[in-house]
Amino acid sequence: MPLEVRSVPRPGCAPLPREGCRGVDVKVLFEVDHLVVAMLRFRPGGTIDEHPSHFDGDVICLEGRGMTSVGGEQAPIQAGQRVHWPAEVPHRLWTGDTEMVTLMIEHRRAADR
Repeated sequence: MPLEVRSVPRPGCAPLPREGCRGVDVKVLFEVDHLVVAMLRFRPGGTIDEHPSHFDGDVICLEGRGMTSVGGEQAPIQAGQRVHWPAEVPHRLWTGDTEMVTLMIEHRRAADR
């Protein structure tokens, strides 16, 4: 099989295109039918509004620290930690006076495509 090198779906960072989000830039690194991997960069005071998703997700904090909530329960998250967001459960991610970089992995099901 020949070696194939491809570009990432969105090579540059851009503001997260979701109403209710602020101070968060996203770079989609990998996307196939059932999986999306994206890097999120949070500025101080950055937030992704609380919302449910139709699919499971995992967030890995790569740099800095912030906060997450799942189903109304809040916890701090920092570099080297991960959190799981179950499908259909409201979740949120945000920073206070710090910056944070995360890797977000969305596990999409056939019905979500």
